[in-house]
Amino acid sequence: MKLFSKNLDTRLDTLYDAIVVGGGMGGLSAAIYLARYGLKCLVIEKGKGRSVWMQDLRNYLGLDPDTPGRDIVNHGTKQAIDWGADHLRGYVEEVTDEDDHLAVKVKIGKKDSTYPVFRTKYLVAASGVIDLLPQVENMQNVYDYAGYTLHVCMICDGFDMWDQKAVLIVGRESQINAAFVLNWYTPYISVLTNGLFSVGDEMRQKLADHGYPLYEAPIAQFLGENHKMSGVELEDGTVVEATTGLINMGSIYHNHYLKNIPGLEWNDENLVTNDMAQTSHERIFALGDLKQGLNQVSIAVADGTLAATQIWRNIRRASTPRKWEENIPKLSTTV
Repeated sequence: MKLFSKNLDTRLDTLYDAIVVGGGMGGLSAAIYLARYGLKCLVIEKGKGRSVWMQDLRNYLGLDPDTPGRDIVNHGTKQAIDWGADHLRGYVEEVTDEDDHLAVKVKIGKKDSTYPVFRTKYLVAASGVIDLLPQVENMQNVYDYAGYTLHVCMICDGFDMWDQKAVLIVGRESQINAAFVLNWYTPYISVLTNGLFSVGDEMRQKLADHGYPLYEAPIAQFLGENHKMSGVELEDGTVVEATTGLINMGSIYHNHYLKNIPGLEWNDENLVTNDMAQTSHERIFALGDLKQGLNQVSIAVADGTLAATQIWRNIRRASTPRKWEENIPKLSTTV
């Protein structure tokens, strides 16, 4: 069922078997499996996740390569609801451990916000990351190319950059090292710092040894039309010719709501999990970009399957087995 501010009161007394934070590929995979296991599940989705940047999902088995990520999310949301999951648009503010369950505080609405609290036996953290983009005066100019010919994932989109003139846009010196992996796909790489930092002599020499130009002026705008790049104009008037690009500036992790949970093991901003996507807290699971591993749709979808299955196993093993009462012989009461 789709939940709104008007019908929330029908669920506030519900103890969910699982709440999934994040309605992207991994979260919806978990929700679909949870619902089909007959468990009470709620998906809380804030909107504008990483999936909407996927203009083409070119490396997922069985899908046409021009399938947009938003189409998969819309279809997956409908699937989850049709099989019995609840779905709510909201922003998870905080999760509190209350011993035998978790309390999930949600912000609903940008104006006149309300803060309902839902309770659950298990929580699936699938809220993911959002990639940092270069900041220019007209951000719409960036959005016109991001996800089309301006990429954020080399593993996903390296093939589509093959032997093209590419810009690598970075936010700190260590991120320049991506150039020496990107050159598997193309050797025609120009590195742009967007004026954010100074490059050391050793890195300058390494770039020179590979023949990769370095541009340190801030970016003014991306050039091209119909989402296809032709170059990048810098604030000093320089135009760097490029038909594609990779943004490697890091990501913001949507994991704030778990920071106060005791007993969680972290590796930097990633949660440490076992082979069933379960964290060091027995009631919390983490999927996709929030856990250690590859940031790929196929991985997140598989993680959702694993997490949902382990939750079902835990609940099933703690439940009383169902019996076919009609076939159970009754003891005779005659003397």
